[in-house]
Amino acid sequence: MNLAPLARELAWSDERLVGECCKGNQDAWVALVEKYKNLIFSIPIKFGLSREDAGDIFQAVCVELLAGLPQLREPKALPKWLMQTTYHQCLRWKRLRPELTDDVPGNEISEQPSREELPEEILCQLQREQGVREAMNALPSRCHRMVVMLFFEDPPRPYDEVAKELQLATGSIGFTRGRCLKKLRELLEQRGFN
Repeated sequence: MNLAPLARELAWSDERLVGECCKGNQDAWVALVEKYKNLIFSIPIKFGLSREDAGDIFQAVCVELLAGLPQLREPKALPKWLMQTTYHQCLRWKRLRPELTDDVPGNEISEQPSREELPEEILCQLQREQGVREAMNALPSRCHRMVVMLFFEDPPRPYDEVAKELQLATGSIGFTRGRCLKKLRELLEQRGFN
């Protein structure tokens, strides 16, 4: 898939993405999964499951999403639906594999029924994390790449490497970084961060 159309579709609202997915638009489906993959994947990790288990849960949630998308009454509720569905998959996974509950913080959730609501504290944390992801995705491409290289890679890249990859003068990285962070702050404020 060409990255330019994906970037365009990632900017679409959930309403539009869901509508296009229901019409069979493969690019919209890829964009929808891309938009929410980190959200889905992060939930099993928060509950102490391995990356391998998180990958299996991710696949199960995507299958549920594909099957349930046409019945989704309110596309704006998609993020919460994904969080709740992923949480239920985590509970199911832990019940099917009791060895996963040994020495796992929060293992008491494995005893809760599958209709259990995602704990409010975790829901709020996931919503904030998704808000940051969406703000990051809304940044212009160069800013997005710069912020990822400087703040999300471990270890962070030195300025000279960032400058070379972005084809900028090393001396302009600080100024450009400041503009990008200002834009990110504005996007976060639009999403209710203060």
